[in-house]
Amino acid sequence: MTIAPAGRDGYLHEAAIYDSDDEMLDVVVPHLEAGVDAGLPTFAALQDHEAALVRAALREQTSVGFLPGLRGERPPATIQRLTSLLRELTAEGAEQIRVVSTVPHPGLGALWDDWSRYEAAINELLDDLPAWGICLYDRRITPQDVLHDVERTHPRIASNGSHLPNDRYQDPRTFILSRTAPPDPLEAQPPAIELVDPTPAASRHAVQDTARRTLVDPADVQALILATSEAITNAMVHGQRPVTVRAWTAMERMVVTVHDGGSGPEDPYVGLVPRPSSFDGGGGFGLWLAHQMLPVAYSRDIGFTVRLTAGAPLPQ
Repeated sequence: MTIAPAGRDGYLHEAAIYDSDDEMLDVVVPHLEAGVDAGLPTFAALQDHEAALVRAALREQTSVGFLPGLRGERPPATIQRLTSLLRELTAEGAEQIRVVSTVPHPGLGALWDDWSRYEAAINELLDDLPAWGICLYDRRITPQDVLHDVERTHPRIASNGSHLPNDRYQDPRTFILSRTAPPDPLEAQPPAIELVDPTPAASRHAVQDTARRTLVDPADVQALILATSEAITNAMVHGQRPVTVRAWTAMERMVVTVHDGGSGPEDPYVGLVPRPSSFDGGGGFGLWLAHQMLPVAYSRDIGFTVRLTAGAPLPQ
């Protein structure tokens, strides 16, 4: 079944999981060229290798807008930028916008938990926008657990010239609220610090002192300190005590967890968008600020844990 290239209401979210560069081009190039032929705004946000291959294969490169890849961006910023772009183009009269992107994951050196939440959330957050987005995943470098999540977060799968419904797709709210991020590998060792019911100021000082043992970039350390303070404040106001703060270090990496006995926010998209409820006691604004600064993961197993990571994205 092929989907009409224009005139469709709402966001159409697909995944393309491929085994070779040629297979990737077989999905991406026809999608982009059909958008150009139909006079639709058409964009690609790819890694350098993929972008070079796609540019070389397109009939007319100048009609496709090549955007920066997502690897250096945080998911809330991506959602905000994408929403603004799509709304602006829709206001200008676009019937549909086509977007192809490579989503960060561990095979590309990025932590997956917050990007998996992004992949689920945009099904609802962009639902009113007439865009057709295809997310690319190279099976050669993508972990199997990530591919499993990709199948659960995309209503459709693009493959071999077909765009078909995906019967493994899961409701985005159910997916996010049932998800528990696994412990970071650094957590297998004893923590460098462990504090119970600390003040935000005491936690900031402890993280700062611990960071001196590492080579983590000072800007990342400051982000970690601020995010830790926000997470502790959120846990004390909206969670259940005791609130426990732990930190682990490697030469170029730090992990901080903030745990409380509560069930965590009910809003599945907390941290990804600045919900109005965040300003009236919902507790989401602090987590949204944390998400702007560094990778954030949530665990809902025996209480609620916020995991913050600074420095090298994956253990070396």
